[in-house]
Amino acid sequence: MLSITEVKKYTRNEDMAEKKYDQETTDKLAKNYEDVLNRLGEDPNREGLIKTPERVAEAMLFLTHGYDLNPDEILKKAIFHEKYSEMVLVKDIELYSLCEHHMLPFFGKAHIAYIPNGKICGLSKIPRVVDAYSRRLQVQERLTIEIRDCVQRVLEPQGVAVVIEASHMCMQMRGVQKQNSVTTTSAFTGLFLKNDSTRKEFVELIKADLH
Repeated sequence: MLSITEVKKYTRNEDMAEKKYDQETTDKLAKNYEDVLNRLGEDPNREGLIKTPERVAEAMLFLTHGYDLNPDEILKKAIFHEKYSEMVLVKDIELYSLCEHHMLPFFGKAHIAYIPNGKICGLSKIPRVVDAYSRRLQVQERLTIEIRDCVQRVLEPQGVAVVIEASHMCMQMRGVQKQNSVTTTSAFTGLFLKNDSTRKEFVELIKADLH
């Protein structure tokens, strides 16, 4: 076990992990990034880059802090028993992640709905579950399923629907270089799978501008 020499708390919300920066891990990552700069033909000792390896090391630790979060426990913190049995939809949830193939960002929006079966959750917990899974090295397809399965597992609703729309820098900055491409993934359980009208209502609601 590495000794913890520094703890930095991110206080955006109470479910954000207390990200532990042990100095050995930070130093090793920084050393690797210094080597990357050298191999790219840069001078890590020039003024603008002197602290860059350390900054990147800490940034990567933050961008992957989802590994330190337990999405199930996040939902369990705010479960309430209610007889409400109509659709609950939280849409346009901002999402930021890193593609595990190139470690480049992908970002967009998640739309999540569930049909309660005697239990509801605090609405803020659903975006926090999105953060817990997205702040890891990911592929959009797996991310969609992980969010769906977490809500289904913890709330045991009559059905769950998840749609994610995201832009991928690995497609826009490199490779095929298609700047306007958007990837959409979806995953459903229960009534959203069995009932076409329920699924259609979900799709219409995420498209609607009700503000």
